[in-house]
Amino acid sequence: MVKAPVAGRVKTRLAKGIGSARATAFYRAATAAVIARVVRPQQWRTYLAVTPDRAASAPMWPAPCATFGQGGGDLGQRMQRVMERMPPGPVVIIGSDVPGITAAHIGRAFAALKGADAVIGPSSDGGYWLVGLRRRPRIVRLFDGVRWSHPSTLADTLTNAEGLNVAKLEELDDVDDARDYARLNGQNGRRVQPSRFAY
Repeated sequence: MVKAPVAGRVKTRLAKGIGSARATAFYRAATAAVIARVVRPQQWRTYLAVTPDRAASAPMWPAPCATFGQGGGDLGQRMQRVMERMPPGPVVIIGSDVPGITAAHIGRAFAALKGADAVIGPSSDGGYWLVGLRRRPRIVRLFDGVRWSHPSTLADTLTNAEGLNVAKLEELDDVDDARDYARLNGQNGRRVQPSRFAY
């Protein structure tokens, strides 16, 4: 799930703390880095579900990835749409602003779905950075009524998953505000650099 990196439309909470230009540059860099790390054509196919829809056909996105518009509705409706339109087989959805995501995480999620109905990667703010479904024998509606960007986002989703076998991955965090950004740069010992991708 990605947004076109346009100032004023991405990382608005982060922009309040570090400025719109730096927040947009961070999102651009983080998105490009995550895409570069998780694309593994020999293991799985990577799609970019883009918002706004018109940006899906822009030449900014890396060539190995197929793109399509997310469509309208809240985040849950858009993620459900992704689950329903993908080719047969398990599907894993990630956000594009979680600097810690690696291909190994994606591999573990798909491995978990060999035995589990769903897989979730929790975050410390009550949400999650990854969600996946085996999609057999049916595509479950995990996202109905979920309170997004809320301390109970994960709990609401797990309520929808009642009766399913749900595997959990390790906890990772996204970068929502200036405090998260400072923590990330402190861990890295350097600032996140702008991307080389032509967004």
